[in-house]
Amino acid sequence: MGLTPETLPRHELAGLDVEVVSASNPDLVGLAGEVIKETTQTLGIERPDQTGGESRVATVPKDGATFAFALPDGTTVTVEGERIVARPARRTEQRGDSQWR
Repeated sequence: MGLTPETLPRHELAGLDVEVVSASNPDLVGLAGEVIKETTQTLGIERPDQTGGESRVATVPKDGATFAFALPDGTTVTVEGERIVARPARRTEQRGDSQWR
């Protein structure tokens, strides 16, 4: 099964580029990078250091945020974080229609 907007809930999010487009914490809006870690409640987003040093990982709560994921084919999928609050292993086992339509 290929990675499409419809199948995104059943795929691993780690490795995808993401941007926080809205959040209850305004300091997180605009944060962009690669998802390197996912827990039930958070995404770990690796972003380059602005001074040219080592990259940093920001932990962003899923609940209260909206994310724009870039798929490998160039498609951007906007997702409310509340819809992906779940244990990653459990979420990827789900079947049926996309919950993001």
